[in-house]
Amino acid sequence: MSNKEKTEHEEVVTEKKPNNMLMIIIIVVLVLLIAIGGIVAVLLMGGGEKDAAHAEGAQPQAHEKPAEKPAEKAHKAPTAGEEGDDSRHLSEIGVLFPLETFTVNLKSDDGRRYLKVTMSLELEGKELSKEIEKTVAVLRDMIIRVLTSKTLEEISSKKGKQKVSEQIMEVLNARIKDGQIKGIYFTEFVIQ
Repeated sequence: MSNKEKTEHEEVVTEKKPNNMLMIIIIVVLVLLIAIGGIVAVLLMGGGEKDAAHAEGAQPQAHEKPAEKPAEKAHKAPTAGEEGDDSRHLSEIGVLFPLETFTVNLKSDDGRRYLKVTMSLELEGKELSKEIEKTVAVLRDMIIRVLTSKTLEEISSKKGKQKVSEQIMEVLNARIKDGQIKGIYFTEFVIQ
């Protein structure tokens, strides 16, 4: 090889090295960003519920109700999120009445927390949907009052969502005349 060819070959090699180094740096940065994003997502989405569920399982709360007898549980209408719902077939679910999305402030001492919820009410029969349609504004107000009385800690666990669902059902059924609400199904539940 002549000196001219060697010089050209060295220039090509030196040009490739910075390009390769730049490519490696970009790949390393992207991998780190993806890893950090994954860790943050796991901590934000899963960490709180697992810790709350673990704490609830480890020490029973003094204010919890005693376990229901099998006969009592059979007469109770299951709501969304109960273990009983898993055994129900979709064909057994009654008429669903979807409600518009609720966006409310949660009860909080240390800052603002928001809850965005979309839900459907499981009605006992089609007749009840007429009464619900006429009084939907009043029912929405009652639901808003229940939701705004809750703290982040009260609703962040599966058990907490179940309690909110039961409380909403109890409040609504106390005002309804033409039947009952058999269940509440959350189709969106976002805490911010």
